[in-house]
Amino acid sequence: MSVKQDTRGGAPARKRILVVDDHPIFREGLLQSIHRQPDLMVCGEAENASQALGAMSKLKPDLVLVDITLPEKSGFELVKDIQALHPGVPVLVLSMHDESLYAERVLRAGARGYIMKHERPEKLLEAIRHILNGKAYVSEKMAARILDVFSGRRPTGSRVPLERVTDREFEILQLIGRGKNSHEIAKELHLSVKTVDTHRTHLKEKLKLKNGLQLTRYAVCWVEGRTAPAG
Repeated sequence: MSVKQDTRGGAPARKRILVVDDHPIFREGLLQSIHRQPDLMVCGEAENASQALGAMSKLKPDLVLVDITLPEKSGFELVKDIQALHPGVPVLVLSMHDESLYAERVLRAGARGYIMKHERPEKLLEAIRHILNGKAYVSEKMAARILDVFSGRRPTGSRVPLERVTDREFEILQLIGRGKNSHEIAKELHLSVKTVDTHRTHLKEKLKLKNGLQLTRYAVCWVEGRTAPAG
């Protein structure tokens, strides 16, 4: 974890942002984009969820940028932890994954916004300021999709397979994609191996996969941001 200081003397205090991402090069790019702004600064960086929670207590950020795919504990679980431990701090989730699969889920978990990593820096800064002003942020396309869900206008049967999995199944899918076996997943999530295997069975059924090998291939491709092979 690294800590940054605002050294601009008597200038108005800039909003403090904590960046949580396990890729140093990507973090450095975010830091440079944010630090060029007169109203924003990166107050600290973290590589994983435990570092992030420790930094939040010390640094008191105004907003947290969280990569959804983190080592040890997922960004999705980190969002939930932040809402439980620091309920007043807004979270903007960054991801390489399709927003149609993730945005609704992270917003339900307590995040205030979701933005794809391939967006231009100007879009990211727009999202940060939007959330700091008390609003939520998703793309226009995703906003329309969410409105359709809440208004009941989404056609029956229009959900893609990954939208049908529960939050716990979603988390287990990520861990499978990171190479974890059932025993390792059970230890990390404080579950029994039997419970994990039951979730794996449900995942295969919902994703229309024939066996454990296909589930593993699907999970690895999904975590790496590639198109998953057909079942």
